[in-house]
Amino acid sequence: MARSGEKWSGEVTEKSDALDLEDHVFEQDDPKDIAASLKHSADSSKRRKAEPFRSAMSMLTFYINRAGSNLSSERKKILEQAKDELRKAYGRQGD
Repeated sequence: MARSGEKWSGEVTEKSDALDLEDHVFEQDDPKDIAASLKHSADSSKRRKAEPFRSAMSMLTFYINRAGSNLSSERKKILEQAKDELRKAYGRQGD
């Protein structure tokens, strides 16, 4: 259980059982850097339950959904662009 004042979803992104995420990965300003970091984490993980692309995309989508209305429109735009970059990195532009 999360400590008082912390949300369980924050624990998930900080201490995912499936991916070891780079610190502050979702705070980066370049969508390509975010995608590259997530790809590296997913490709090197031995604990993920799904294929690397799915694990990386799920973590990014989870973060976007968790942050919700707390995301500025600029930050959300960067993160949505990171999804496109992640698709490109995995050769999955049609997904």
